[in-house]
Amino acid sequence: MLQVRNLAIDVAARRVLSEASFTVAPGDKVGLVGRNGAGKTSLLKVLAGEDDPAAGLVLKQGTLGYVPQNPRPRAEASKTALAHILSGRGLDRAAVRLAELHAELEHDHSPAVVERFSEAEERYRLDGGYSSESDARRIVTGLGLRPDRVDLPVSVLSGGEGRRVELARVLFAEADLLLLDEPTNHLDSDAKTWLMDFLRDYRGSVIVVSHDLVLLDASITRVLHLDAGRMREYRGTYSQYQKARVLEEKRLTSLAQRQESEITRLSVLAEVMRRQTAKRARTAKSIFKRVDRLKADQVSAPKREKKVKVTFPEPPHSGRVVLSATSLSKGYGGPLVFRDVSFEVERGQRLVIMGLNGAGKTSLLRILAGQSEPNAGSFRLGHGVSLGYYAQEHEGIRAGVPVLAHMREQSDADERMLRALLGSFSLTGDIARQDAGTLSGGEKTKLALAQLVAGKHNLLLLDEPTNNLDPPSRTGVARALAEWPGTMVIVSHDPEFVEALKPQRVLFMPEGRVDYWEEDLLDVVSLA
Repeated sequence: MLQVRNLAIDVAARRVLSEASFTVAPGDKVGLVGRNGAGKTSLLKVLAGEDDPAAGLVLKQGTLGYVPQNPRPRAEASKTALAHILSGRGLDRAAVRLAELHAELEHDHSPAVVERFSEAEERYRLDGGYSSESDARRIVTGLGLRPDRVDLPVSVLSGGEGRRVELARVLFAEADLLLLDEPTNHLDSDAKTWLMDFLRDYRGSVIVVSHDLVLLDASITRVLHLDAGRMREYRGTYSQYQKARVLEEKRLTSLAQRQESEITRLSVLAEVMRRQTAKRARTAKSIFKRVDRLKADQVSAPKREKKVKVTFPEPPHSGRVVLSATSLSKGYGGPLVFRDVSFEVERGQRLVIMGLNGAGKTSLLRILAGQSEPNAGSFRLGHGVSLGYYAQEHEGIRAGVPVLAHMREQSDADERMLRALLGSFSLTGDIARQDAGTLSGGEKTKLALAQLVAGKHNLLLLDEPTNNLDPPSRTGVARALAEWPGTMVIVSHDPEFVEALKPQRVLFMPEGRVDYWEEDLLDVVSLA
């Protein structure tokens, strides 16, 4: 199915993986884990054939399906979502061809036409064509997309709906090997549960990158852990991997300490003997050679997972009413996604926007951020308001522009201060000079958040800011925002993150109803 031998991967002249070798057999479910920037996304791109390795060999057999972190349907604007999903197995073209032959058969009953139609119909039937539409609808329903939305053109779907359609297309294709990069990022809890069951029962092989530990524990049988350019393999579920990794780290730490003690003891002994008699000096020379051998075989103690400490600056003062919206409506060529949405946000308030997928949460934030125009209505920022927008698609992170240049666009601070700020998000060293387009999904998230900090805003619009973050970074960002006294409008499926922010108000979409926040709503954050 998949064989990888001595693989090395470079990202922006930085080696992120060396000498990686592993095999994925039919039916294997593999979890690929590691901190942000460890090389997980880069490895999947190489396995998918989108990037070339620096060294090594990748051998694949069978068909392959690849879902990147932010998949977007590549289809004609007029093509329906259902037709795009069916294209995963070529059944959209097969259906069109069958219809053309049927129309030809109505006017021409010659043996040649009858034979062509019969062959096409038999092939369509054997490929599951007659059950394909119901199968496709079952998948999109499982992923949380309303059934009526798949009959619309791809061009009118929201970003979240488009990602589900693309994921559905790859799942429908029934590839021999699935490569999934953070497939649960934009799914609610019901859709995540459905995907867990789907992956567990999938007949093909799966390699999945995810920070959703529940998904990993429910679906996988092996873990590949990337750290400091090396890969280690663990058998079993994610929980078993965590226990095995703790034991392995304890063993390596103890071994490293014993080796260091022995190297120190022998080095001191040899140094003392070197200054004594000629005979002892010869013995010292042998001891030094032994020390060199010990150093060559010396293991490194595992590095402790760093805690991410982020501090948002004190926000500048603003008027009492920070943001007001009046009768906002938005659509994309079809029915309006939402209409007549009105609300106000006061200084220091935290407003959570909740609604099912496709209810217009991201569309509303894009309007407020000036990234999109409403079909009707208006909004106004209050006196002295400085707005910062975190977009879940990372639209502000541009390929070809260095990381440090992105920071300079938000602040006139000197390079030392900007590097220190990047460092608080674990973006250290040469990453500051790296092309931002080559960053991993988690690193782009950190850069976008670092830009918000550099901008010294007093109003933040946050659209799923914890997506792609590893657990320490997620905790650090949540703590920093919880302590920040500015104003926030938040879209998030992360209950722990929302709970840490202690919101006061909630806006229910698409109806636009505003209410006071209640703790009971945490139970439905992951659903909405």
